[in-house]
Amino acid sequence: MSKTLLEQLRTMTTVVADTGDIEAIEKVKPQDATTNPSLITAAAQMPQYQQIVDDTLIEAKKKLGDNAKDEDVAKEAFKHLAIAFGKKILAVVPGRVSTEVDARLSYNTEATLKQAREIIALYESAGISKQRILIKIASTWEGIKAAEILETEGIHCNLTLLFGLHQAIACAEAKVTLISPFVGRILDWYKKNTGKDYVGAEDPGVQSVTRIFNYYKHFGYKTVVMGASFRNIGEIEELAGSDLLTISPNLLHELEAKTGDLPRKLDPEKAKTLQIEKITVDKATFDKMHAEDHMAHDKLKEGIEGFSKALEQLEQLLAKRVSELAAVGAAN
Repeated sequence: MSKTLLEQLRTMTTVVADTGDIEAIEKVKPQDATTNPSLITAAAQMPQYQQIVDDTLIEAKKKLGDNAKDEDVAKEAFKHLAIAFGKKILAVVPGRVSTEVDARLSYNTEATLKQAREIIALYESAGISKQRILIKIASTWEGIKAAEILETEGIHCNLTLLFGLHQAIACAEAKVTLISPFVGRILDWYKKNTGKDYVGAEDPGVQSVTRIFNYYKHFGYKTVVMGASFRNIGEIEELAGSDLLTISPNLLHELEAKTGDLPRKLDPEKAKTLQIEKITVDKATFDKMHAEDHMAHDKLKEGIEGFSKALEQLEQLLAKRVSELAAVGAAN
C-alpha cells in the first residue's frame, strides 16, 4: 500500500501542529505544537475548553482578592491562559510548545525580555522544563535583540511574523533557535497586489522560504527553519525537507488522505553547493531592507496589529466571563 503524503513528509521534516485546539492535536499526533493569540482566542471560546478558562479566572480572582475589578482579574488571568493551554498541549505532544509574548510589546526589547522570563518562570513553577518551551516573538529588530539575550540565558525562541530575508539573517546572526517564515501571508500579499494566482514553485511564499533555507544551510547557521501559515497542501509539498513545518489540523488531514510520491524539495547538501552572497545585517541595513521590501513591511505591521486585536478581544471575553462567574457564585 502506498504511503500518504504526511507519512512521507515525516521522514524528512518535523511536523508541528498549528493550533490551540488540544483535541485536534491528539488526533494528528505532531512532534510539537505552536499557538498564537488568534488561536488561543479561538480555543478559549470552544465549549470543551471552558473549564481551562474558568479555572484560570478563579485562580486570578483568588490572587487579586474578592474586591478586584473584573478587568483586572481578566488581565491577570490573561497572563496565565496561554500557559494553561501550553501545559495541556505538552501533556499530548512529546516535544515543545511555542508560547507567544504579547504582540503589543513587539517594539520594546526590555518589556519583551521581562514577559518572556515570566512565561518561563510560570512553566517551571508547574514543573515544565524550559527546554520544552519556545518563546514566540515577532521578528522586529527589537524582538530579535530580545531573543538574542534570551538565548544566552538558555531560553529558546521562535521568531514569528517573518517575511523577509533581512529578518531571517538578523535572527540567524542573533543565534535564535527557530524562525517561522509565513508562507501563506506572503502569497496573500502578492495575490492582492498583482491580481495573479500562484501555484507550486511559483508561489512567492514558497520562494521566500526556499531562499531562507538555502541561505542558512549554505552558511552553516544553526537556526532552524519552520515554514508556517499555509493556504494549501501544494505549498507544503514544495517545502518538503524544511527543518520543520507547522501545519493547521485541516491541512494535516488533507496530507493524511492523499497518497502519491512526495519528492524532497529542500536539501541542506544541495544548498551548500549554491552560489549565494553573504549579507551582514546591522540595524541600518535591517531598516533599509525592511523599508524597501513592501510586502515584509506591510505584513509585519498587519500581523502585529492582528495579534494585538486578538489579545484585546480575549481580554474582553475574559472580563465578561469573570462577571458571569460572579453572578453564578452570587446565585448559589
